[in-house]
Amino acid sequence: MQSFEYVVKDELGLHARPAGLLVKFVSSCSSEINLTAHDKTASAKKLFGIMGLCVKMNDKITFTVIGPDEKADCAKIKEFCEKNI
Repeated sequence: MQSFEYVVKDELGLHARPAGLLVKFVSSCSSEINLTAHDKTASAKKLFGIMGLCVKMNDKITFTVIGPDEKADCAKIKEFCEKNI
């Protein structure tokens, strides 16, 4: 299991557009990927789950990655977050 925290920099938080991009991106990963915010956890591969976390700008989110390629998937997701969220 790999995990990392990220602070959301997008002014609008994790709204529909970046959440949709995230779902599309992580769906190509073979690992199970969960996103935690505000003591709630959702699959990062489910748009409505992510939207239900109500992530705003400057909120800290935690990604947990479990699977055979977890280290590589974790690195790819970190890079995606830096560019898109």
